[in-house]
Amino acid sequence: SHAGGEFTVYAGNGDGAGNNSGYRYSGELSEAEKKPYKKGVCKGEQGALQSGDTIEVHYVHTTAAVTPGPGLESCMVESIHNPQLRIEAQVMVLVNDKNALDFNDLAAIDVSSGRYQALGLPTSSGTPVSYAGSTTGPQYNETPSPLLVTWAVRPKVVKVNIGSMPRWCRDNIFKESHAHGVRNLVLNPKLLSPIRVAPLP
Repeated sequence: SHAGGEFTVYAGNGDGAGNNSGYRYSGELSEAEKKPYKKGVCKGEQGALQSGDTIEVHYVHTTAAVTPGPGLESCMVESIHNPQLRIEAQVMVLVNDKNALDFNDLAAIDVSSGRYQALGLPTSSGTPVSYAGSTTGPQYNETPSPLLVTWAVRPKVVKVNIGSMPRWCRDNIFKESHAHGVRNLVLNPKLLSPIRVAPLP
C-alpha cells in the first residue's frame, strides 16, 4: 500500500507475504468508531476486516472499451494489448459508525459519456499525488509488474461505515470478497518516477 498523507503508520511486517502489513491511518479514532463490529467482515484466508482497519481502494480506468469485471484482465481487449491504465487510489479507514460513508456508494459504477465510470470516487480527500508506476501486489516484490500505470493517490483518508461492507463483498461485479496483500514500499530511488501534485479532473 502507499505511504503518505494521513496514512503513515507502519502496520508491521505481517506474514511476509503482504498480509497485515502496509500503512495505517495516522489520525485518531473515537472509542465508538473503533468498537469491534460483530466478528468482522469480508473474511478471507488471512482473516476479516474490522473497525479501525485501513484499506486502499483502487479505481482502475482503461482506454480500452470494456465492461467492468474481475481482475486487471477485464481492462484488456484482444485488439489492444497495451491499453493505457490509470488508477485513482483512495485510502479508507473502517469505522463503526452508521453515519460514515457507505462503501456501496463509493464503489458505484455506471455508464457516462459512453464509458463505464466510477461515480463514487471521493472528491474531498485532497489534491492527488500523481506518478508513473506499475500494478501492485506482493507477487511484484522481487519481479516488476509488466503493466504500466498512471497513479493518482489522494492524501486524505475517508471514513467508511464498516457495516456497509458485507453487502458489497457478497455481491459486486468485480468478484472481490476480501482484502488483498500489499507490495513492499518501494524505496530505491532508481525505481521511483517523479511525483507531482495534480488537480482533480
